[in-house]
Amino acid sequence: MLQKVLIANRGEIAVRVMRTCREMGIATVAVYSELDRNALHVRLADEAYALGGQSAAESYLNTEVILDVIDRSGADAVHPGYGFFSENTEFARAITSRGITFIGPPPEAIEIMGDKISSRLAAAKVGVEGVPGRSEALKNAKEVVKFGNDFGWPVAIKAAYGGGGRGMKVANSADEAPTALESAQREAQSYFGRPECYVERYLTSPRHIEMQVLADAHGTTLWLGERDCSAQRRHQKLIEESPAPNFPDDVRRAMGEAAVKVSKACGYVNAGTVEFLYQDGAFFFLEMNTRLQVEHPVTEVVTGLDLVEWQLRIASGEPLNFTQDEVRREGHAIEVRINAEDPAGGKFIPTPGTITRFDQPSGPGVRLDAGYGAGDTISQYYDNLIAKLIVWGPDRERARRRMLRAIEETTIEGVATTLAADVVILTDERFVQGTHSTNWVESELDFTTLPEVVTAAVSVGDGQVRKDVTAEVNGRRVTVALWVPEFDEGLPRAQSTAAKPRRQHHPGVLGSGSASVIVPMQGTIVKVNVEVGQQVEAGDTVVILEAMKMENSVNAEKSGVVVSVNVAAGDSVSAGDTVVVVE
Repeated sequence: MLQKVLIANRGEIAVRVMRTCREMGIATVAVYSELDRNALHVRLADEAYALGGQSAAESYLNTEVILDVIDRSGADAVHPGYGFFSENTEFARAITSRGITFIGPPPEAIEIMGDKISSRLAAAKVGVEGVPGRSEALKNAKEVVKFGNDFGWPVAIKAAYGGGGRGMKVANSADEAPTALESAQREAQSYFGRPECYVERYLTSPRHIEMQVLADAHGTTLWLGERDCSAQRRHQKLIEESPAPNFPDDVRRAMGEAAVKVSKACGYVNAGTVEFLYQDGAFFFLEMNTRLQVEHPVTEVVTGLDLVEWQLRIASGEPLNFTQDEVRREGHAIEVRINAEDPAGGKFIPTPGTITRFDQPSGPGVRLDAGYGAGDTISQYYDNLIAKLIVWGPDRERARRRMLRAIEETTIEGVATTLAADVVILTDERFVQGTHSTNWVESELDFTTLPEVVTAAVSVGDGQVRKDVTAEVNGRRVTVALWVPEFDEGLPRAQSTAAKPRRQHHPGVLGSGSASVIVPMQGTIVKVNVEVGQQVEAGDTVVILEAMKMENSVNAEKSGVVVSVNVAAGDSVSAGDTVVVVE
C-alpha cells in the first residue's frame, strides 16, 4: 500500500483525497500557491510545501517546482485531482519516470483519451460512434466555418486537452466563428496549459449522460452506473444525479458496455468517466475523462463505494474484489455544486471574495464536500467551486425534497453563490419530471426573481486571541500559535470600524445607460475590443475579462463614441473599476 501521497491540486478535491488517505493510514502532502498559504487543504495535510506564485501557471501548473517538492517530501505517489495536470500526459510521465506512482491511468491512456481528438478515433475503432465532428486540431476559423457550412450550425468548439466545459464555445453562425475559436483557445491555454481545439456538431437538446468506470491492472474493467449532468450553464455542470431519470435500462446497459469497450481500447487503469450525449433514444460518445470527476460522490452514494479508496488500491496494484454482477445501485443521489457566482438574471457572474459565514447542512442522507470554510478567501485566479452538496434518498422525489431542505439549511455570506439558482432548477416542472436538456437552464429558466446578494461584515470580540502564524523553513510550511491582541486590518480592535454591508455589483447589457463601463468583478483583462474614437452600440463588448478561469464579456451600456480606454490586455482590475468611457 502507498505510504505518502502528494496531492497536486487544491480546494475541494484536495480535501476530498486527503480524507480518504487519512482513513487508510496514508500520509498526505499538500502544495500551495502564495494565495493558498492557509487554505483548508493546507491546514488538513500532514505536510505542506510552497510552490510560489499566484496564478495557476505560476504554481499548480509549474511542473519543475512540483517535482522538486516530491523529492523533498519523500512522497511515493501523486494524486492529480481534477483540472490542472490531471489529464496531462507529460506530467504523468514525469511522475512515473521517477519511480513515483501516478494515481490515475497510464500515461499512454491519457495520451489517447486526454486528447479528445484521438479519443474520438479510438472510440470509433471499437464501434462507439461520437457526435459528428472534425477529428483533428483546428488551424484557423476558416475550418470552423467550412465545418458549419457543411454540417449545419450551431457548432461546438472544444478544448482538445480539456473537459468540464472549460475551453468550449458555441458558434451559431460563420460570423461568430473567429471570436468563439479565439476565446476557446484562450480558456484552454489558461486552464489546461494547451490551446488546441477541435469542432463538432452542437446538438440542440441532448441530455448529458456519463458512465463511471473502474479498471484494475489485472484485466478487469467494470461500469458502476450513470450520472445525468444535463443541468448546465456555460456548458458547465450545476446539478448531477444518479441514476438518470427516464432512462431505459437497456440503454443503460448498452452505454455501460460501450464505456467498458472505450476504456479497454486505450488500456485504461484506475477510475475514469466516459461521457455521452443522449437524444431521441440514441447516444453518442463525447469524451473520456481520464481522472476523477467533480460529481463522483453521487456514484459513491448509490453504490456504497469510495472511489478515491479504489483509486489508491488500484494504484497500489490491488485487483477489484467484485464483479460486474455484484455492482449494486440503491436509491437516488443528487449533487449541487456551490460556486462563487451571482446567478441574478441568469448571468452567473463569478464573485471572488472572502467567506464571512458558512453554516453547513446536516441530517439524514446529507453530505457536504467543501474546499473552504468561514474566513477563507476565494481567489479570482482559480476555479470558483466552494463546495458540493450531495443527498441520498430512497427515490428521486425524496432525494429532490431532501436537497431543497439541505439548501435551506445552508448559509454562505461574503460571496454570492449558485444556491438560489439551484432552487429554481430543482423546483422547475421539467426537472421534477426529468425532461430537461443541457440548454434548458440558459434558454428556459427565469432567474429574474432571485434576491440581490448582500455581504455581511464579520464581528469579532475584544481581548487576546490565538493567532496561527505561518512560516516557511526551506520552503516547507510550519505553523506556530501565538496569543496576541485582536487586530482588524492593522488596527487594534478599539480603533477599527466595522464595514457596512454593501451590495454586489452586477453588470447589465444595457444597465442604466452609464457612460462609464465598469467591471463587475475582480479579474484580468484578456482582450480590449475598442479604441478611442470608435463608435459603439449599447450591448457591444468592449473588453473581455477573465475571472475564476471563465471569460466574461463586459458590454457598453449606451451607444456613443469611445473617449477613453483605461486598460490593456494583461491588466488586473477590481470590481467597480472603470475600463472604458463612452460619450
